[in-house]
Amino acid sequence: MDTESAENEKRGPPQDLGRKVFFVYPPSVVREELITRLIDNEYETYMIKDIKRAEILLEKYPNSICFVNIDTGMTEPDWELWIRKIMREPKFSGVGIGIVSYNNNDRLQKKYLMDIGIQCGYIKLKLGRDESIKILLASLKANEAKGRRKYVRADCSTDTLTSFNFTHGRLTVTGKILDISVIGFSCILNPDPLVKKNTLLEDVQLKLRASLLRTNLIVFGMRPMGDRTLYIILFPPTLENHQKNKIRAYIQSALQIFIEQDCNEALKNMPKEISKKEDKLPEVTENDLLQEAETLESVQEVDVPPELLEAEKDSDSSSLPY
Repeated sequence: MDTESAENEKRGPPQDLGRKVFFVYPPSVVREELITRLIDNEYETYMIKDIKRAEILLEKYPNSICFVNIDTGMTEPDWELWIRKIMREPKFSGVGIGIVSYNNNDRLQKKYLMDIGIQCGYIKLKLGRDESIKILLASLKANEAKGRRKYVRADCSTDTLTSFNFTHGRLTVTGKILDISVIGFSCILNPDPLVKKNTLLEDVQLKLRASLLRTNLIVFGMRPMGDRTLYIILFPPTLENHQKNKIRAYIQSALQIFIEQDCNEALKNMPKEISKKEDKLPEVTENDLLQEAETLESVQEVDVPPELLEAEKDSDSSSLPY
């Protein structure tokens, strides 16, 4: 087996929908800046506050990437023991380990990179924010963290604080968002106005928890889901940067809430099998979301009908408050 094949075998099989990226004990610069930049670059990123939760999540998501802040939580020798343990145990064999630290000691860096053999780099935070993000992005790309996924999606099917509404003829329609990315989302409409593909929905108000925004939307497609219709909705090409930032901030928040609930559920059920299957949602299954993910992933190659673009340009958005 050649070196590249051996390394691929060690990492585990490539994941079609990418690899989760965890930061254990993330320092303030990671929490406040770097994670936002990674989300902006469409990496699925989470924060973990202790090693007990880290082990639960790394076992449940064995092809993930884990960056450890060795400056806090434990002494550096204890971190070395923990990292060696993660790299030694078969159940973590697909996990990629990296380090973030303000410690610029070259011998320490050499120990982790050359002697221990961590796969995802030693990020020296003292190099500054821009250099750190550059190295992080290079490491994630090299370790195929995106897979074939173009956009980070957040499952918000259980989020009761997120919805949207619009008027269609005489109907006031409320939408339940199931799954969202910066390019669009899947949803169920109530009442169902039976809108057709390529319909332009004008002056829609989205409530993403505490964040509000107004925009036009485009119906990209639909399919039956039980006795309901599941719609795929796209944000318009003219979506402004501040609106995209609101969506990405919500995605980051939704991802973090999901992983904390996931971990708390596992902790609550210990010592039962940690990596049990997630409960099926009452209205939508994981398979439903994966199918819609594939649909949204294909959007980049789809041209928005010219008449919709013209309608979007002609709509008066200057008076919208968001």
